[in-house]
Amino acid sequence: MRELIHVSKAKIIKDKGPLRRAYIENFPEPVRYGVHGGIKKFYGVEPPEDVPTTLDHIVAAVAG
Repeated sequence: MRELIHVSKAKIIKDKGPLRRAYIENFPEPVRYGVHGGIKKFYGVEPPEDVPTTLDHIVAAVAG
């Protein structure tokens, strides 16, 4: 069996509407998530500010 290398630990706090903060272990500042552009249009929401979605972070990570 292979050795476990890392386990990610995160805590998500829901703020207002679609806005959320992710606190990731060993990083003092939260990662902010929300909606913008076509995604806010799709869900029919108008947040107080446009913030990257979780999908934006996934695409950025994969695209490298």
